[in-house]
Amino acid sequence: MPKRILTGTVTSDKNEQTVTVSVERRFTHPVLKKTIRKSKKYRAHDAKNDFKIGDQVRIQECAPISKTKRWEVLAD
Repeated sequence: MPKRILTGTVTSDKNEQTVTVSVERRFTHPVLKKTIRKSKKYRAHDAKNDFKIGDQVRIQECAPISKTKRWEVLAD
């Protein structure tokens, strides 16, 4: 099974080698037929501390790195 890749915005870079990425998804509500925006935060591994708040990044699923980190930032 291929690994999922998501695109989002870095919302926090305070932790060492970790960034918090907010990923927004849009979908049409099944009953109201209205476009809805939902966002979810993921903690991703950033080995070199390259990314800062506001950066657009792509994250990819990986094996668990810590209790909360199951994603890693892709270096483009």
